[in-house]
Amino acid sequence: MDDVTVLLEIEAIKQLKARYCRHLDAKDWQAWRAVFTDDFVSDTSQAGGEVVIGAEKFVAFTRNNLGKASQQTVHQVHAPEIELTSATTARGIWALQDVVRLVPALSITLYGYGHYRETYEKSDGHWRIKTSKLTRLREDIVNPVFSLRVSERMRNAGARLVRRSAE
Repeated sequence: MDDVTVLLEIEAIKQLKARYCRHLDAKDWQAWRAVFTDDFVSDTSQAGGEVVIGAEKFVAFTRNNLGKASQQTVHQVHAPEIELTSATTARGIWALQDVVRLVPALSITLYGYGHYRETYEKSDGHWRIKTSKLTRLREDIVNPVFSLRVSERMRNAGARLVRRSAE
């Protein structure tokens, strides 16, 4: 590919990731589903989550965990490192900062910092996210009265409790 084509493809992937953030935060689940391949794989295990296989299952999982209108979220991604690996595949790393209202009634909010490591696939002229792995550098839980830095140990223990309560 020539340099202009490479830059246009990278720009298309940047716009894809922007739609990912916008549709997720707007809770537009149908539009958000469209950014993923059908066989999408999400891996948040290093951030205290789990591996979810399949775009439909991932959207349902996320909607179940963050879908309430009172659970406001803000996802911002920065400093993309995108590499085309072929005319129809690419990989990228994005710095992430997200804000998630965990318990709206108590104004308990998570401020998270980390990275998305992703692969992309182009089909029918459109780029989609094929895999995404979330890693965390830091998480802070705050409300107007307190602030708590969440260690990896605390996050993993909390994730185990959430998984047990969901069973």
